[in-house]
Amino acid sequence: MGGRVLVTDDDAAIRTVVREALRRAGHVVETAASVAELRRQLRAFRPQVLVTDVVLPDGNGLDIVPEIAQAHPRMPVIVLSAQNTFTTALRATEQGAFDYLPKPFDLGELAQAVEDALARSAASAEEEGGPDSRGEDLPLIGRSPPMQEVYRTIARVVSNDLTVLILGESGTGKELVARAIHDFGPRSRAPYVPVNMAAIPRELIESELFGHERGAFTGAAQRTAGRFEQAQGGTLFLDEIGDMPMEAQTRLLRVLQSGEFSPVGSARAIRADVRIIAATHQDLPRLIADNQFREDLYYRLNVVPVRLPPLRERGSDVGELARYFLDRAAAEGLPRKQLSPAAVARLEEHSWPGNVRELENLMRRLAALSREGVVTPAMIEQQMTRESQPAQPAVPDDADLGEAIGQHLARHFASFGGALPPDGLYDRIVAEVERPLLRLTLAAVRGNQLKAARLLGINRNTLRKKLTDLGVGPAVRGSD
Repeated sequence: MGGRVLVTDDDAAIRTVVREALRRAGHVVETAASVAELRRQLRAFRPQVLVTDVVLPDGNGLDIVPEIAQAHPRMPVIVLSAQNTFTTALRATEQGAFDYLPKPFDLGELAQAVEDALARSAASAEEEGGPDSRGEDLPLIGRSPPMQEVYRTIARVVSNDLTVLILGESGTGKELVARAIHDFGPRSRAPYVPVNMAAIPRELIESELFGHERGAFTGAAQRTAGRFEQAQGGTLFLDEIGDMPMEAQTRLLRVLQSGEFSPVGSARAIRADVRIIAATHQDLPRLIADNQFREDLYYRLNVVPVRLPPLRERGSDVGELARYFLDRAAAEGLPRKQLSPAAVARLEEHSWPGNVRELENLMRRLAALSREGVVTPAMIEQQMTRESQPAQPAVPDDADLGEAIGQHLARHFASFGGALPPDGLYDRIVAEVERPLLRLTLAAVRGNQLKAARLLGINRNTLRKKLTDLGVGPAVRGSD
């Protein structure tokens, strides 16, 4: 069933194309080229849906959305914009817009948005609000099409408490998205508590998340509030959720289902008034298939997925991001640098396996080490070559274990450029050493766990627990 649609855009070609596309879909369409003409049309035409650009010759399309919402509370507004920033998407939502489409947009997507607006116009509640004074000083940078979908999703979830699962490769900015959802939402004045699940020893995860009572275990000298309690009223960000042990997953699932948690060593239930945002770089469906992640927890967390694109899919954003990182380095006291056009082109050619974090580290090195004020492709090549070289020469055949591990650690630290590795390094390195040790020992004794425990000099039950905790594969299930 068609409806009445008013399209406002200062570009005559866009008005014509949109009008014809919507008319073919059965709608009655009128157009306007300015804010003044829009107001005149609203007095005469009485549309059911308004489609408006942001930049108009005599004003800002977003600025009049609250005015329109007050005068026509049941008329959805669809905002178009070539500005394509996170702030634009957020402002469109905050001002009461029904939907936001970045230019260039797909005509089919616009037609579907109009259909959805018509279907929901009777029940849509337009949200009032004044101009956004927070400006563009935001951690989310980029205007590429893949980022537009991210901005649209964030804009739709900031005002509610739906659980969000942020997916993306390491270094794509998952924590920045989590922080933005918190900072621009109704819980922004309450605590934002991030937890890196990969950095917490397995035996301490439950205490870390839910707290513990005095005497709950050896060394618990006093009551300690966990991260759920610290985040009350605010947001709890569970980073690297794919690294959470199965037993802790079960406990987290119970909390999400019941809305309550109990500190370790206590029967007292505490209401969990927190918004949950989780993130991972891992393939959770694959972990589910490997029995390393609970399927029911996955569906509890994956209410609203936000997929962050890798930097190699955001080529048009690389230059803007690089300039932003150089500006930030200068604000922190490093020499100010500029990028030549050829340098930007060289950056756009790179595959960026380390994503935005790799780009940031490169810009900081260039700011600190380059003598010239303008960065050239040759300078970039030089720094990239240094980064790709091993931090130490190859380990000689007669090197002892300590020397080999030392060189491995040196390369690991060097891979982060001027930054530090994530917290929890000790447990990760120990686990790296234990896994091959257990695999090779079991292979040597043909899977006999009793012999393996004796060879390693540890208790058989300890060996079994380590095999389970470290996920050493099916080969460990040989006969005793």
